[in-house]
Amino acid sequence: YFSTVTNSWRSFYIYTPPGYDENINEKYPVLYIQHGGGEDERGWTAQGLTDLILDNLIAEGKAKPMLVVMMDGNFGGGGLQGFGEPVLRMFENELKNVVIPFVEKNYRAKSDANSRALAGLSMGGLQTLYAGVKNTQLFAYLGVFSSGWFANRDDLSKPQYEFMQKNKDEINRNLKSFWIAMVGQEDIAYNNNKVMMAKFDEIGIKYTYSEYPGGHTWPVWRNNLYNFAQVLFK
Repeated sequence: YFSTVTNSWRSFYIYTPPGYDENINEKYPVLYIQHGGGEDERGWTAQGLTDLILDNLIAEGKAKPMLVVMMDGNFGGGGLQGFGEPVLRMFENELKNVVIPFVEKNYRAKSDANSRALAGLSMGGLQTLYAGVKNTQLFAYLGVFSSGWFANRDDLSKPQYEFMQKNKDEINRNLKSFWIAMVGQEDIAYNNNKVMMAKFDEIGIKYTYSEYPGGHTWPVWRNNLYNFAQVLFK
């Protein structure tokens, strides 16, 4: 697809559930899910095994049939630049103004907030926090895996917490699930996540917390998707 945000051609992967090609009159809810730093739109397909996880969950009746969109979340420089406000804002614009309209025009996607979810791991978790919390009129489900606002970056986190404080009633009312997953102290993002959840508690933001043993690795994130997908669109 052509991005009017980056003025370039970009790509995403999309999972369609069993029966999509036969049930031509049926529309489906959509999970938009983001990879971590150093990866791209291939992460959730090749390493995340999204198609196998969703196929099995749907076959077992544990998850609703859904579309899963896996975007390229890289916008600008690497390193910490990838986590800065300008890059996060570009991701938000790309998601809202380019990718969602493209998906809803070209696939049989439902277009209400209760039929949209946004999730991501590590860097993708920050993108979810940034774009999801600010746009709960678009997403009723948010999933943050192995991530959290930097505990030592007030320049980035403070505006987010101020926004949440000002809009906590709307955020809590709009979100059916704000699902946060961490693996424990062995995860490099553990402290950031711990500090962030304490701030959520202080502000009064409602969330669900889940832990699964392991490091900052794909076996953990596959389990996160396995569990989060079962929460969606119920």
